[in-house]
Formats: sequence, structure tokens, C-alpha cells
Amino acid sequence: MSEYTHIQELNRGAGTQGTLLIPRKIYDTLIPEYEKMLLGRDVCGLVLGPEQVPGRSADINLESVNAMNVRLIAEGAEIVRQEPLYTSLNVEPLKYGARVDITREMMEDSQFPLLQRAVELIGKRFAENETSLMITQLNDGANTVAGGAAVTVANLTRAMQYLEADDATPTHWIVGVEVANDLRNIDSFFEAEKSGGNNAVQNNFLGTIYGLPILRVSSNAGMTSTTAYCIDKRYALVCVEKRPITAEAYTLEIQDVQGVALTQRIAFDNLRTTAIAIITSS
Repeated sequence: MSEYTHIQELNRGAGTQGTLLIPRKIYDTLIPEYEKMLLGRDVCGLVLGPEQVPGRSADINLESVNAMNVRLIAEGAEIVRQEPLYTSLNVEPLKYGARVDITREMMEDSQFPLLQRAVELIGKRFAENETSLMITQLNDGANTVAGGAAVTVANLTRAMQYLEADDATPTHWIVGVEVANDLRNIDSFFEAEKSGGNNAVQNNFLGTIYGLPILRVSSNAGMTSTTAYCIDKRYALVCVEKRPITAEAYTLEIQDVQGVALTQRIAFDNLRTTAIAIITSS
């Protein structure tokens, strides 16, 4: 059983039939699907939870790249004082939600657990939404490599070069399904089964190329199938979550309906756009 720490559960007004929707059961059904599909926060260099967001938004100080320099100092001369240069990034989480109502008749007559199926699907959709929000920010990457009909070795190495030229170190590939197929045909591709199973995003882990893990993202999560991103995880993205996924079970007794509503307040933003290179193919 998963004990994912970013989940809260509430059970309000359960009523006579509310025991069908006990939060523990909702949790155990929701979280495996959520974790299995989750990608967004696992490739963020900075993740802020509710305790780190005291108000409606978070202010993050970003140090300017190459703001500090080491200088040659003559004997007896004063050491030049330098102060790091910072810019402020304000990130305000937005609210997302989903709700499902099921009549008692539907639950009585169904040959499979309707509520469980619905909660499993909601778990997938929340994870896909997080990933889609992340992809939106990756599209602000400062560097673009235009590929042809398929992504090639030259495209990959150029993307890595862009990051390295801006004092970033490539750490991950994030790819659409068509690019994933292109990479399988490159000699330096190393499939997941041979790369070991200890990966934070195992269910999206395709393998490695040039020593970097490849994370495959489906179109359902907002990923263009012919696009790939090369990122430095340390500097590319920030995730700010004000409200973890909150599940509320309820009963509409006058309508003889059981339901569950889930909400989350979350946002992603860029730390450094130069830590992201985009590869596009046709």
C-alpha cells in the first residue's frame, strides 16, 4: 500500500451509505494510479509543499548565472567585493478538480466496482494534468533543435551542447511516443530492462541514451509525440503545491447518490529556460 505524502483525505457527511466511500479506500484506489502515471514533480529541481507556501503564492530568488567572478588581485590590493545578483520569481498555484457521482442503483446493478474504476481514472487524470502543466513550461526552453523525419544522434548531441554552453549539465530526456521509437533505433540506446529497475519514474522509464534516462510521455499528458526535451533537472523547473490532492466523500441523500470530489492547487514554472533544449521532428 502506498503512503504518498502529498495526499489529504476528508470524509464529510458520509450518512448511512457513506461507509461505501470511506477515505482509506479512496486513498488506496487513487494513489497507485496517481503514482504510476506521475512525472511532473520528479523532474523538478525544486518542489515546494504547503508548509513552504504561507500565502497564495511563493516568491523564489533566482541567482543570475555567471554573476560572480574570480579576479586576479595584486599584492596588497583590495579584494574586489561582489554581490550575487538575484531575480524574483513569483509562482501562484491554481486549483484543479474532478468529481464523480454514482447512484445507488448503478452500484447495486453493476457487475464491477463503478466507484473504484472512477477513482482510478481520476488518479490517472490528476497525474496527467501535472505532467501537462510541466510540459507547458518546458515549451519555454531557450534553445530549439529542428530535426527531420526522425530524431537523430546529431539532434541529441546538439541539444546537449546547448545546455552545456550555458553552464547546465544534461540529466534527462523527456520524449513523445514517436521520438521514443526513433531513439530505439539509435545504437547508443540502452533499454530499460538492461538499465536497472531502480528509477524514480519507473513506469515512464524507457531506457538511457548517452547515460541519461529517457522518460516517455503520452499525448494524454499534453506531450507532442514528435517532440523531445533535454533538461538539467537541477535548474529547469519548480513545482509549487499549495493544496495536495484532497479527496472528499459525500452523500446526496435526497437523490440517493454517492460521490467523491477531488481538488488540488499546484503550479509549475521555469527556473532557467537555458536549462531546457527542445528537439522537434516532423
